[in-house]
Amino acid sequence: MTSATPPREAPIGLLLVNLGTPGAPDVAGVRRYLAQFLSDRRVVDLPRALWLPILYGVVLNTRPQRSAKLYQSIWNRDTDEGPLKTITRLQAEKLQKRIGSPRLIVDYALRYGAPSIATQIAALIAKGCERIALLPLYPQYASSTTGSAADAAFDALREMRKQPALRIGAPYYDDPAYIDALAASIRSALATLDFEPEIIVASFHGLPQAQIDRGDPYRAHCEATWGLLCAKLGMSPDRLRLAFQSRFGRARWIGPYTSDVVAELAGAGVKRIAIVAPGFSADCLETIEELGVEIRDLFLKNGGEKYARLPCLNDSEEGLALIETLAKRELAGWM
Repeated sequence: MTSATPPREAPIGLLLVNLGTPGAPDVAGVRRYLAQFLSDRRVVDLPRALWLPILYGVVLNTRPQRSAKLYQSIWNRDTDEGPLKTITRLQAEKLQKRIGSPRLIVDYALRYGAPSIATQIAALIAKGCERIALLPLYPQYASSTTGSAADAAFDALREMRKQPALRIGAPYYDDPAYIDALAASIRSALATLDFEPEIIVASFHGLPQAQIDRGDPYRAHCEATWGLLCAKLGMSPDRLRLAFQSRFGRARWIGPYTSDVVAELAGAGVKRIAIVAPGFSADCLETIEELGVEIRDLFLKNGGEKYARLPCLNDSEEGLALIETLAKRELAGWM
């Protein structure tokens, strides 16, 4: 009879987590994705009796048609997946090679869509992992992102008789490694342009103002990142502008809104801008289509002439170096 592998010799799991993407760029696939996403109480924290009739009676009967067309425009046909899934998978694969420890198993999960957090935790346990570090790739904490990912992980553990030790990575909005990676990536991207932007807009994902009023630190985290990035790049707040994108519904969201900032810049005679999304660790619908197409068209329509969307950190050298730094910090004492 063989004994179990001692915990100090058992493999250790590292799970990179990002938001998600539909399983297919069609109406049915987008409807399933939005139903899961928008029914999360962390994402929409309205009373269920008020929100669910709106979600199932209105939103899921109208929004999937438009969103499906947008997903089709950015879909990765080679792998039949959304770009966020492709990039997150590549981040995990490349990180596995970078760290190179035979004891470490690196994988990825999506909070909405597949592979799910529960599925991937179970897969790591099946491979013998008794310790798992979950690394949410959200630099700034929000209840609807990092908080929701933690909920999903603990919901999975709730069903287990024997649970693994679990760590949840901390937000890294003010981490020097993150600010350095952003600054290096921005400088590199700017060097490839055939024009010099007069203004750079740092566009973060928005959040309903009501969630901030109830104590969510997200806006403060975004402002801290923006301030540190201004200092690192040697830019004034007027040169590197703060904005928030991706409003949904009629409620008031945190501002200034990216669409308003860009339109006002063009209207004030600014002809050349670049836009970057520091809060996104991987390019996705909100960066590729919203910033790269919708906001670009808005700028040009209002008198702008030159516009560039700078890429997210993705699986670049700067991005992978950052994730490696964060991962080793969360794994400290286990490896």
